[in-house]
Amino acid sequence: MQTKGIVLAGGTGSRLFPATLGLSKQLLHVYDKPMIYYPLATLMSAGIRDFCVIVNKIEVEMFKKLLGDGSQWGIKIEFQIQESPEGIPQAFIIAEAFLDGDNAALILGDNLFIGHGLGRSLSEVTTPNGAHIFLYEVEHPENYGVPIFDNNKRILMLTEKPEKPEHNLAIPGLYFFDDSVSDRARNLKKSKRGEYEIVDLLQSYAIEHRLTYTELSRGTAWLDTGSPEDLFNAGEFVRVIQQRQGSFIACLEEIAYRNGWISLDVLTEQQKRMEKSPYGNYLQRIITRSAGK
Repeated sequence: MQTKGIVLAGGTGSRLFPATLGLSKQLLHVYDKPMIYYPLATLMSAGIRDFCVIVNKIEVEMFKKLLGDGSQWGIKIEFQIQESPEGIPQAFIIAEAFLDGDNAALILGDNLFIGHGLGRSLSEVTTPNGAHIFLYEVEHPENYGVPIFDNNKRILMLTEKPEKPEHNLAIPGLYFFDDSVSDRARNLKKSKRGEYEIVDLLQSYAIEHRLTYTELSRGTAWLDTGSPEDLFNAGEFVRVIQQRQGSFIACLEEIAYRNGWISLDVLTEQQKRMEKSPYGNYLQRIITRSAGK
């Protein structure tokens, strides 16, 4: 049984209006590349090659123009339409046929995870016996979903935006599930907000003691891009890291080539498409180093 990736990139991006009145938030750039490159890069680094990108019907053609079928990166991409956003678990209902009984990794299209060795860590949990989440220390956990632990540090239950959280660990938008996730999503009831809640889906695993977690290390950055300030800060973070380290974050061609999914010839074709940009220059550096081996 393999693990397939779902990138949830629907929604209106209303907190970014007017920037997102005519363009999906996930098509906006985070410094030098489209936002959706970052969640794709995260799951590709974990070894996932089969993707469903969930978008709204107005912008699906723009996503197809940008991403194609994924073959240029040695992956497969299909698109599904989200008619109206009704909560994160809805993704598993929309993508049920795509999953076809396989495990699922879901990442929110506006969540960026950046850190050395992150892909290797994620690859260790791509086949969970239940569900697996990640925890990240934040300054204001009351703005997020938060777990409550028992005396053995197992997750007892989860709360959404608690008024008085017991700790500073929040749940970012990256989840791994077994093959029962679509059935569980279908059995959820909408909350008072009129949505299916991810904490309710996770709770269905927690009560069976089948919800595990990993605390992301301090060397990993989790960046939300929900507000204009968050979006700007994420771009600045990427800019500084790339300029100081000399390597690009979320370079899909590099990930695909390092994973052995595309050949040097395919990498060269991609470089020629973008040779006038800094991104294209970076791909040329990879080609030059590879040719010199």
